[in-house]
Amino acid sequence: MFKGEDVKGELNGFLDGGSHIQGELNFEDTFRLEGKVTGNIKSQGDLVVGEHGEVDGEIQVGQLFVSGTIKGTIEASGRVELTAGCRVTASIKSPVLVIEDGAYFEGRCAMDRTQSQAKREQATKPSVVAQMPGAKAPQES
Repeated sequence: MFKGEDVKGELNGFLDGGSHIQGELNFEDTFRLEGKVTGNIKSQGDLVVGEHGEVDGEIQVGQLFVSGTIKGTIEASGRVELTAGCRVTASIKSPVLVIEDGAYFEGRCAMDRTQSQAKREQATKPSVVAQMPGAKAPQES
């Protein structure tokens, strides 16, 4: 499906080509879209917009992988990946954006890495600090 695929969870929803939803789509885990959605898509899970998939509206998801067409706004707490052949006209807010050669993207992108940076710093912070005898312990910031 995707070269850098980092899709988590099981596929628990699918909208096939020829199908059209108007309104709001909510799901858990992973949803694959080959049809059309006009409206809002909200989930903490992963959305895969396949080659024939179309979204016209607002997307708020954990991760987004796009091979189809999106018009609107995108907000992801994780990765957004635009593959070759996709067409995205949107405002994107995500800590990680991958645009493959051959993907079309028109719009704005805001990358808020403060959350992912804080997690990295916490992970690299030593849990035990060796101390020389008689030395003063460092103060936590």
